[in-house]
Amino acid sequence: MSHTIIEPARPRLHRSQLAVPGSNYTFIEKAAASTADVIFLDCEDAVAPDEKEKARANIVQALNDIDWGTKTMQVRINGLDTHYMYRDVVDIVENCPRLDMLLIPKVGTAADVYAVDMLVNQIEMAKKREKKLGFDILIETALGMANVEAIAQASKRIEAMSFGVADYAASTRARTTVIGGANPEYGILTGGAGDAERQFHWGDMWHYALSRMIVACRAYGLRPIDGPFGDFSDPDAYVAAAKRAAILGCEGKWAIHPSQVELANQVFSPSEAEVTKARRILEAMEQAKREGKGAVSLDGRLIDIASIKMAENLLSKAAQIASH
Repeated sequence: MSHTIIEPARPRLHRSQLAVPGSNYTFIEKAAASTADVIFLDCEDAVAPDEKEKARANIVQALNDIDWGTKTMQVRINGLDTHYMYRDVVDIVENCPRLDMLLIPKVGTAADVYAVDMLVNQIEMAKKREKKLGFDILIETALGMANVEAIAQASKRIEAMSFGVADYAASTRARTTVIGGANPEYGILTGGAGDAERQFHWGDMWHYALSRMIVACRAYGLRPIDGPFGDFSDPDAYVAAAKRAAILGCEGKWAIHPSQVELANQVFSPSEAEVTKARRILEAMEQAKREGKGAVSLDGRLIDIASIKMAENLLSKAAQIASH
C-alpha cells in the first residue's frame, strides 16, 4: 500500500440510478414506487427551456411531499454555462432538506466543482444544515475526461462519478448516433490479406473512457457509475453493457426507463454462487494463515492476500444489499 491513504466516500447502494424528468410530475410520483437505489430528478437535458421553472417547482414539491423511503435522492442541475444553474441550486437546496446529492453535468475542470461547492456550502451555513450534500460528477466531455483525476479530488462532497456517454460522444465527435450501444464499424478483422476465413469482431468503443474514469474514482475513493443506454427496447444489450461495466469495476448503471432498473439491480448484485465462492476463499485463506502459508490453492487455482481483498469487497456489497 502507498503511504498516501485515501478515505473512501460515504458508502451508498448505487446499483441502479433512475432518471426522471422534473417537468413531469406523474413520472416523478411513479418513480417513488420503483426499486431504484438512486433517483435523479432532472432539471437539465430532459427538460425543455420553457419548462425549467416548472421542473424546479415540481422537484421542490416532490422532495418535500413524497415518501421516498430509503432511496438516495439526487437532482441534476443545469450546466454551469447556463443561467439556470444558480437558481436550480438556490431554490432546490434551500427548500429540500430531503435531498441527498446533486448531479453536476458536463464538469470540465476542478474549478467547476468548486463553484457549486461554494454555493452549496453557503446555503447549508445559512440554513444551519447538519446534513451535507454529496456530489455525483458527470464526466461527459473531452475536457472533463482530460481532467478527470483533478476533478475527482476537487471536493470532499464528491461521492461518485457517472460516465455520460451521449454527450461524451458528441464532445469527441465520435462517429455514432447511439447512446451507449455498440457500433458495427468499430472492430477488428482477423487473419491476413487473402485469408478465406477472416472474421470481423465488434469491439467496445467506450472501454477506454469508462476505464479511465473508473481508475480515477477508485484512486480517490469514489463510486464509478456507468451512464445511460438509449435503446430501452433491447434489454439484452442493456444487460451486456451493464455486465461489461460491472466487470471493469463500476458499482451501478443509469436507467433511463423504469424497465432497466431491475436489470441493473440484478447485474450489480453478487450472485449466490459468487457469495459462496467468496466465503470459501476467506475460509481457505484463514486455514492457510493457521498453517503459516501466504497462498493456497482452491478448486485448482491460486489464491492469496489479493484474493482476500476481492472476496471481502464482494461480501461487503452483498451485506450492504441485504441490509438495504
